[in-house]
Amino acid sequence: MRLLWCSLLFVVVSQAGANSDPMTGIAAPGGVAIGAALRQERSPYRGAGWQRDFLPIYLYEGERLYLHSYSIGLRFGNIANEPRLDVFLRHRFEGFPYDRIPESLAGMAKREPGIDAGASLQWGGSWGIAFVEGLHDVSSASHGSEARIGYKYPWRSGRLWLRPHVQIGYRDARLNNYYYGVRPDEATPTRAAYNAGKGATAEAGLYAAYYLTERLRLVAGYTATRWPDSVVQSPIVGTRTEHQLTAGLMYDLTPDQEAWPEHRPLIFRAYHGDSTDCNVLQVAELRCTSTHTKDKTTVAGFEVGRPFIDRVNGWPVDLAGFVGIQRHFEAGFQPDFWSIRAYVKTYFYGFPWDERVRTRIGLGLGLSYAQRIPLMEIRDLQERGRNTSKLLQTFDPTVDVSVGDVLGVRRLRETYVGLGVSHRSGIFGTSQVLGNVNGGSNYIYAYVETTY
Repeated sequence: MRLLWCSLLFVVVSQAGANSDPMTGIAAPGGVAIGAALRQERSPYRGAGWQRDFLPIYLYEGERLYLHSYSIGLRFGNIANEPRLDVFLRHRFEGFPYDRIPESLAGMAKREPGIDAGASLQWGGSWGIAFVEGLHDVSSASHGSEARIGYKYPWRSGRLWLRPHVQIGYRDARLNNYYYGVRPDEATPTRAAYNAGKGATAEAGLYAAYYLTERLRLVAGYTATRWPDSVVQSPIVGTRTEHQLTAGLMYDLTPDQEAWPEHRPLIFRAYHGDSTDCNVLQVAELRCTSTHTKDKTTVAGFEVGRPFIDRVNGWPVDLAGFVGIQRHFEAGFQPDFWSIRAYVKTYFYGFPWDERVRTRIGLGLGLSYAQRIPLMEIRDLQERGRNTSKLLQTFDPTVDVSVGDVLGVRRLRETYVGLGVSHRSGIFGTSQVLGNVNGGSNYIYAYVETTY
């Protein structure tokens, strides 16, 4: 039985007054899903109007670890019969618009989205689900904190699922002032300096899902957030109530039965690669493989994954999920830094010679968050007058062969060596969440992967 109709969309549509992760405690362990959504919200910034956005959706629900597209965390406890504790990292969907800066914000330093570290506690029963949550910015954006308390009530009838929710949030002065304050050096004759103090927000919303087929879901949501006086009185804020509408499709990839009923194995990957000015498609087609043509930056990484589905529908196709870290070596142009990648990967291995030497073609699709903007992206995007973003989409095309098959060592059959491309981009400038970035960076790398 699958419960993934309560789509990951309900996470990624979190807005400036973001509600507690509404996916928590609903999706079945082992669930996997992908999809896309369109979001439209009325920005609180004066003159910004309605903002439209494209949101990629990724979902994985492990027994302890979960990935909700823009949130990753660990859970402890079962909400069905005891309180449940979650600890997580989550992208904060606040900040100045990327594509069209209104006059009210002209000349101001950009306010960036942040990454919050948080913990939440939930209680549930036939009466619904109550939660409390605390968050603090750990990305050096606002350095602010927020506490939330709320209630949600899931309801289902046939193919339709609904869940209304309400919540109250208390935001400290650092959080409000970063996003809605005006610094003294940003003041103009028509925009006075302003310190936005602490205050409470109120939010109400409704999320819905509808089964179109057994696996395909139509998902939608509406939320309204009421801002406190400390925010509304800012000269750059134009509305007290922020509205958001979202609609999308999600495809459930969860297997009909548990492929690894006892202990699901772990996959380990290690790699090292060099920068390339070839685009990812050219590299995948072997039409361009040059490296270090304009700079000598490199990356090295280590990732841990789990297999999701073995032989999808009986085809020679496997699905797995990975989370890992990258170290970016910037060749002295700027300090070296770390990035995090999380993605779902598809492997195809149905070649005629598979029984002799297993050969796989893989494609990973997910998200990457970097501490700094890589030199390649600074050079490529800023030269063309495009935005940059720490959070971007990641693609990971690979090709590899079994070491065990090549060497004739059976115990190494699930160890592979190969080549791949580590790619970051913003989906051709269509996603405001990804900074409306059109372009990115590519690294050609060699790797070893093994299953334990």
